[in-house]
Amino acid sequence: MNYINTFLFQIYPYIALAIFAIGCWARFDHGAYTWRSGSTQLLSGKWMRLGSNWFHVGILAILGGHLVGLLTPHAVYEHVITAPQKQLVAMVVGGLFGVMCFIGLSILLARRLFNPRIRATSSGRDNMILVLLYAQLILGLSSIFVSAGHLDGGQMIKLGEWAQHVVTFRGGAAEFMADAHWIFKAHVSLGMTLILLTPFTRLVHVWSIPVGYLTRPYQVVRKRQRPLQYKAR
Repeated sequence: MNYINTFLFQIYPYIALAIFAIGCWARFDHGAYTWRSGSTQLLSGKWMRLGSNWFHVGILAILGGHLVGLLTPHAVYEHVITAPQKQLVAMVVGGLFGVMCFIGLSILLARRLFNPRIRATSSGRDNMILVLLYAQLILGLSSIFVSAGHLDGGQMIKLGEWAQHVVTFRGGAAEFMADAHWIFKAHVSLGMTLILLTPFTRLVHVWSIPVGYLTRPYQVVRKRQRPLQYKAR
């Protein structure tokens, strides 16, 4: 078990990050036309806006919270907020956006699986990545109930130390995950797997930050008109 723990939380993160970086670069260089989200709105607009908006708002808030929460050293925020308070904030805010993301993803997954037109154009990778995201959300929401059993903030500090050791290339990162609950271990491992798979799936579009999207003009879409008919004289 010690070898598995060392591989998953000391070695595997670097494998996932290396494949993520090299794979995204190679795909952008050799397959730029595949660099897209693969929207299905043209096939069916039903529930699309609600599901997409809720999913994207939720997932962006969750990712931002994870980055700030895990990569900010405890010494930086301990004079403003204590570890138990930070854990409680993470549970409440993460839970709200997690539920929002879960509802949005449920709508998107249901459209892809049960809408005949969308299902016919969906690839196995599209369905797989949605299912993996769904499982990751379930693990993340489930971790809130585990965290409720120990509100001292100790586990959150250990998770932060693990992430900070990984990004600063320090040894001993796996030690902070050794006694973590299996839900946290599964959540972190699946998160690394999603990072590893990103270059080979539609998730690659997360690199494309659409800043110009906010100011671009609307597309003009006109309804199809019937051809004019002339009476013979």
